[in-house]
Amino acid sequence: MKCRKPFKLTPASKDYLWGGSRLNDDFKLNVPISPFAEAWVCSTHPDGPSGVPEYRCDLPELLASNPEWLGTHPLSVTNGKPELPILIKLIDAKQDLSVQVHPDDDYAQTHEGQWGKTEMWYVLDARNQAQIVYGLNQDMSEEKVRQALDHGVIQNYLNHVMVHRDDLFYIESGTVHALGAGCLIAEIQQSSNLTYRLYDYDRVGKDGKKRELHVEKALQVANLRSSAVPRQPMRVLKYRNGGASELLTRCKYFQVERLLLNTEVSRDMMDFRTGSNSFHALLCTDGCGVLFGEGVLIPFFKGDCIFVPAESVPLKIHGKAQLLNVCC
Repeated sequence: MKCRKPFKLTPASKDYLWGGSRLNDDFKLNVPISPFAEAWVCSTHPDGPSGVPEYRCDLPELLASNPEWLGTHPLSVTNGKPELPILIKLIDAKQDLSVQVHPDDDYAQTHEGQWGKTEMWYVLDARNQAQIVYGLNQDMSEEKVRQALDHGVIQNYLNHVMVHRDDLFYIESGTVHALGAGCLIAEIQQSSNLTYRLYDYDRVGKDGKKRELHVEKALQVANLRSSAVPRQPMRVLKYRNGGASELLTRCKYFQVERLLLNTEVSRDMMDFRTGSNSFHALLCTDGCGVLFGEGVLIPFFKGDCIFVPAESVPLKIHGKAQLLNVCC
């Protein structure tokens, strides 16, 4: 068995028409595409696997050879084989994303042969007056939704929510939602790429045709009841040597913790350990630092993502940075 040491990932990239340039401008990812909409910074999904330069392969190939690195969490073994259950993205919405909905596991497995999609958004930045869509502002029937779509007034029935830097949104499968123009976010989600578009502003794709909608499938999986406007959850900082941490989200699919690292003026380094239960993925969303331990020295900068195998060698972190720590 190879020594369980962390390693840095390189992202898969997506040039969806609503993207901008901030993933290169702000995170220096140096990906030669435009627009640059999404960076899949930790992914084994076949639509966009992350790379592992150190091993000269991609992440799915490496984990297939080392399944014990995923840990013993039940989600790490699906359909009888080891599988990374999460997907982490950086998303730059220069324009509004489509109004959409994701199916739950039962529907997705039955109709698509894939997993459903529940996700979490952590807002890294938002321009003035930026909004998201989160659910409906009144109870709707399928027929009423169809009529609103036919008459171009579906926006009147959506909850539009103002967003700000450091906001947090949990988007459960079945929730009608959309990311608005001016939002820069980190998204943690199930390892799925199933999206049913309900409305897309009559936009056309690269082929000059209107982008495909999936209205009937969307209506089969959408929660059409009125949704309360989401409030920001109470978050509690826990101080520790070298910085602080706070739990952002814990659900049956993933756990996300924010680490605030500040060891530049302290002799105390922040300890980082994994148990047998789960891998960890560390995404640096601001600042820079170094992850180190026996045989390990990994400098990281804003936009870098590091995969830490379950039962990794003991590690410490030094620097001044903000990171998202994701596990299952």
